[in-house]
Amino acid sequence: MNFYSIRDLRTDSKKMWSDLQKGDEVILTNNGRPSAIMIEIPEGSFDEIVQAVRQAKAMIALNNMRQRAAMDGFMSDSDIEKLVAEAKKSE
Repeated sequence: MNFYSIRDLRTDSKKMWSDLQKGDEVILTNNGRPSAIMIEIPEGSFDEIVQAVRQAKAMIALNNMRQRAAMDGFMSDSDIEKLVAEAKKSE
């Protein structure tokens, strides 16, 4: 894994492409903070790579929601039933 700034992208892109061709990941930073990942896409696997990235992002989002729910406390079945009943009354 190699880190490059956005400025490096403009000035030293040849080195980045070399790293990608070796199979290394390239991390782009903006103001010192990682903001993008570049990976090599093997020929014929574009759709699979895009799907894998989307699945990974969805899993991260799901894990974050679970952590927030655990911190905020879970609702009991009776609490959920009360909310459903109240929503039905207001229809």
